[in-house]
Amino acid sequence: MGHSAVVVGAGIGGLAAALGLRRIGWEVTVVDRSPVLADAGAGISLAANGIRALDALGVGTAVRAAGHGQYTGGARTPRGSWLARMDGAALERALGSPIVGIPRSELHRLLRDALEPGTLRTGITATGVDPLRGGRARVRFAGAKSGSADGEGPQPQGTTDAVEADLVVAADGIGSRLRAALFPAHPGPVHSGSTVLRAITDRPVDLRTDFEITWGRGTEFGHIAFADGRAEWHAVLNAPAGVRHPDPLAVLRRRFAGWHEPVPELLAATRPGAVLQHDIAELATPLPSFVSGRVVLIGDAAHAMTPNLGQGACQALEDAVVLAAELDGAPDVDAALARFDAERRPRATAVATAARRAGRIGQQLGHPLAVPLRNALLRLAPSGVAVRAILRHASWNPPLTRSFPGE
Repeated sequence: MGHSAVVVGAGIGGLAAALGLRRIGWEVTVVDRSPVLADAGAGISLAANGIRALDALGVGTAVRAAGHGQYTGGARTPRGSWLARMDGAALERALGSPIVGIPRSELHRLLRDALEPGTLRTGITATGVDPLRGGRARVRFAGAKSGSADGEGPQPQGTTDAVEADLVVAADGIGSRLRAALFPAHPGPVHSGSTVLRAITDRPVDLRTDFEITWGRGTEFGHIAFADGRAEWHAVLNAPAGVRHPDPLAVLRRRFAGWHEPVPELLAATRPGAVLQHDIAELATPLPSFVSGRVVLIGDAAHAMTPNLGQGACQALEDAVVLAAELDGAPDVDAALARFDAERRPRATAVATAARRAGRIGQQLGHPLAVPLRNALLRLAPSGVAVRAILRHASWNPPLTRSFPGE
């Protein structure tokens, strides 16, 4: 009899975990509390480690075709002078892949389309997990009777209010209910001190670079070019949690007035209703384990990090591949989960710590004396420093198993 898994959460990490588990022959059901998956979000950059994980899951070629390689760009000041240049060609030579920019909705669609029909069920909220004898777990649901299959239309036969499985994958995001239930003493997510506003332009924009970030005092503006000529932009500001504006685009146009092109052009090419805002939170206190019985946490549920290194989604994709590789043919599921935790927790924690530090010396830096000092040091740094910094986190390779043999 084959193994079964329930994946809670249909984000990038959850869908990737489902693909990985199906690849090793497990029966998988993915549930998500949203009645309809609206593919919300703006854009995403995938470093080589994320692309390699997608290759292992069988969707890397499709993502490359839909994405746009980031070869040119770097970091600038509000007046437009360069602090550091990015050499995407050098990264590609070193890692075999450039950084790839893609709309988040497109990445989500490609992952979702790769699932077998009937795998994904929406409108179902997982309310808890109970351990069972024999190394299994029971997932309890709310809203299961009105769930829909694959995000399209009603599910006429409904589902039960609880499902037993050999494994539960908690991929339910930074506000994970399952994490809170399994680790009640953990403080949970905390506000990083920053908020991010982002959007995708409504029309193509004339860009001279594939990727840029510009640092002001406690402020960052950046863009990612897409294959169709449009672009994603983001504005990160030091701000307390909960601050919102009736017309955020008007606020940003005032805030970034006088900044170098293409900042004003990107804002001008954006529809006001397209702007999304989220306070940036993180799990500043690492979890004691990514595993509790037959429940494994992945992605933001396990190690939510600030976006300063662009590694959040990449680490979730790594989680998915390593989880499936450890379980591939393993006679002892519990031992495989222990190996997953031993491999993934130190790496993800180290990347999260590095991202937090990068934010403190990058976007969050606001002292009037510290900012010019930081800028001077960046200008004096050898050209290869930025490449080596990216290589440190992106030079990951999927484990090789019978189901993940590599290229």
